[in-house]
Amino acid sequence: MRIRRMSGTLLLVLTVAACERSPETITGTAPRPSMATATAATRLQGTIGINVLLKGPATAAQLVQLNTIGTVYDQIPALNAVLMRGKAGQLPAIQALPFVLVANPDAERQGAPVDAVADTDFTGGRSTWDQDAINVTNFGAGRTIGFDGTGVFVGVLDTGLLDSWRQYFPQERIATQFAKAFSGGGNDQGNISEPPNAWEHDQNSHGTHVTSTILGYSLFGILINGTAPKANVIPVKVLKNPGFGWSSVVARGIMYIASLKAPGGPLAGHPVVINMSLGGPSLDALEQAAINFAIAQGVIIVASAGNSGDRGMGYPGAYAPVISVAAAGWVGEWRPTGNGSWWLNRDVAEVVPDSFYIAEFSSRQLTGQDLDVAAPGSWVVGPYQLQSGKISYFFLGGTSQASPHVAGIVALMAQKKPSLTAPEAESILEATAIPLPTPTAPGLTVPNPDGTTRSVTWGSNATGAGLATADAALAATIP
Repeated sequence: MRIRRMSGTLLLVLTVAACERSPETITGTAPRPSMATATAATRLQGTIGINVLLKGPATAAQLVQLNTIGTVYDQIPALNAVLMRGKAGQLPAIQALPFVLVANPDAERQGAPVDAVADTDFTGGRSTWDQDAINVTNFGAGRTIGFDGTGVFVGVLDTGLLDSWRQYFPQERIATQFAKAFSGGGNDQGNISEPPNAWEHDQNSHGTHVTSTILGYSLFGILINGTAPKANVIPVKVLKNPGFGWSSVVARGIMYIASLKAPGGPLAGHPVVINMSLGGPSLDALEQAAINFAIAQGVIIVASAGNSGDRGMGYPGAYAPVISVAAAGWVGEWRPTGNGSWWLNRDVAEVVPDSFYIAEFSSRQLTGQDLDVAAPGSWVVGPYQLQSGKISYFFLGGTSQASPHVAGIVALMAQKKPSLTAPEAESILEATAIPLPTPTAPGLTVPNPDGTTRSVTWGSNATGAGLATADAALAATIP
């Protein structure tokens, strides 16, 4: 069995923008003025995707005028939105049009059938430390709560699923009838498309690992419990196989899930949750409008906080109506000597001071950002393949891993109260979270894989309300 932890920087390509310049580039020799001018001119002439929200429904005359500036290639009538391509230098002209509410560049977002899993119910699966930490399971006792996500649909907006997903998950738990892939956006040529079956041909593994936290998974035939093992996951591929995408495509994915939940939609009578373990450094207006639209339809949205540490949160997680999740770790998460299967046989102590910490990479809340709760996001095991079709499992760390724990908890809450709204879910999670107070100097001592230790510190802007737990959140959820 191949199990190891991936480095933090490798994991971040799916959860934060991967375009940051290195300090060497920032502090390097400045170009001569003539070079700088030429470079700026080149940037202004570069073709970009532009997301435009109009003040009302698009008229034929408005579309003609927009097409004189750039090229309109798609529309989202429900949001009074048009998607365009044009030169970067043309953006101010679009923003100045009297019928345009807001326009911004399309923002980058980072984050053949095989044998089926015989079991259809993972509620009897083994406990892992991260599920124990949120009080879904307990070592030696199995599942300790009476809800499992039955009847709830969770849209996982991510990279899709691996070709071999049927070796990890019961087919009954993946809502293949609603699975979807969106492609395009940004600087790509052509409209946003919906390539058939691309959702189950991922080569990245990120979406599969995220899904495994919600549902649990088969570990070479051993059943591993998940937060909401009988929920129905809808894979929606909005990120390319390299692990990045565009906010216009993410918005399409959000709108698709919202259409399923909307009155008259096939899921109008079911609770619907979205998990987005992805993000970028700025809030996109189109993505924001799509989130507002989905929440108005009754969808509850959970997203990762980002992995940028003190540089602040990623979006859409930092947007207030979204339930955002920081990454927490447990001081006992690393194995003691001679204990080779520690993630399966460790009993996480209930509320004990100094048992949990906030990971160093987890994004801190800055002014104007909203961080809600924390969840396990360090040393989380799940399916992750480096070779297509070759079954393997890896430890991953990141707020991408923290977010699906909370999405799963919300699914449990929605099972108990199908009318649960996004504001109610956020309020309950914050009110019942276990506070994670700032440690005293020099910090909390945390073991490393090599047997050494390190001191970890964090401030109040790193924790949100604290560690989310399923039992407390369910107790406070009144039907």
